[in-house]
Amino acid sequence: MAAPRPLPIDPLAEAKRQWVAHGWSDAAEGMTTVISVMRAQQLLLARVDATLKPFSLSFARYEVLRLLAFSREGRLPLSSVVSRLQVHATTVTSTADRLVRDGLILREPHPHDGRAAMLVLTESGRVLVETTTAALNAEVFRDPGLSPQDAADLVAIVARLRKGAGDFADPRPQPEPL
Repeated sequence: MAAPRPLPIDPLAEAKRQWVAHGWSDAAEGMTTVISVMRAQQLLLARVDATLKPFSLSFARYEVLRLLAFSREGRLPLSSVVSRLQVHATTVTSTADRLVRDGLILREPHPHDGRAAMLVLTESGRVLVETTTAALNAEVFRDPGLSPQDAADLVAIVARLRKGAGDFADPRPQPEPL
């Protein structure tokens, strides 16, 4: 597939010009900010999806596998996965169902709560997540398309936005947001 040709103008700059021309100057900067972040997310997700496609993984499935691999024993309660990935329980449940179907995780009863389930990484799941992590590191994460300083600035700005939206909170001791 050929790379798309760049547009002769920045559509977001044109949208901002139109916003101002239509009398919405007070919202033009915010509109440009929101749409810029949304477009950046589309661009980065396209790179991630292209990297994961040969492994038949979606990013949601990769995230569950990676989270389980990061845990001490390769197992976590489903509720912890929901909390840490900050997605709806239904989303994690359907993602887990597909991972179970493919033999990448197991669903086991929680040892202390009969109503809860544990998600457990299988050996094939561990091999796959390590392989896909290496691919993501090489194809996306080592060079996200920004200088190291721009990347650090962007992460700090977005962390402030997330914190202000209630995504996470202090008090210390907690790790600094990335």
